[in-house]
Amino acid sequence: MATPFFGKRENETLSNPNLRPAAAGAYGAAGASGTLASTAQTAGAQNAPRAVSDAATTTSGAKEGGSKLTVGPNIKLKGVEITDCDTLVVEGLVEATMDSRVMQIAEQGAFKGSAEIDVAEIRGEFKGNLTVRQKLVIYSTGKVTGTIRYGKLVVEEGGQLSGEILFGTAGPAKPASLDKPGLQAV
Repeated sequence: MATPFFGKRENETLSNPNLRPAAAGAYGAAGASGTLASTAQTAGAQNAPRAVSDAATTTSGAKEGGSKLTVGPNIKLKGVEITDCDTLVVEGLVEATMDSRVMQIAEQGAFKGSAEIDVAEIRGEFKGNLTVRQKLVIYSTGKVTGTIRYGKLVVEEGGQLSGEILFGTAGPAKPASLDKPGLQAV
């Protein structure tokens, strides 16, 4: 063990998690080591829940899978093509073309352009061409305008939807063959 320098000393046992609170107190000044030890122990206790929440965040991120792009408040992202993005969270302004799995537009967020996605949750504003392969959810604060294609549609009371609204995500449907019953267009 090294000699104390200004009342501090190095402790080789820091890597042992069972000794962490005692080791944290070992870094205090000679006259105030009790006060600093309790402060260090409190800080250690505050870090423990954070580590648990970080692990939970990592686990939930793993469930969602893949990549996530968040455009924060007051951020403007213009003139881009967004690719290989599993989840896009829009809290600012995005003017883009994208193909993604999930898009979430926050109340203060806005998206202008065209998007082809599996699931869209709109609390803010969307303008342009929107194709939602599975489910489009427009919340009470949401406003969607343009050409909209959807698989399933949920509009909360107060939500706005205007423009060319089409059910189904494919182009014009092919008619089923009439001369061969039992065959269906896929």
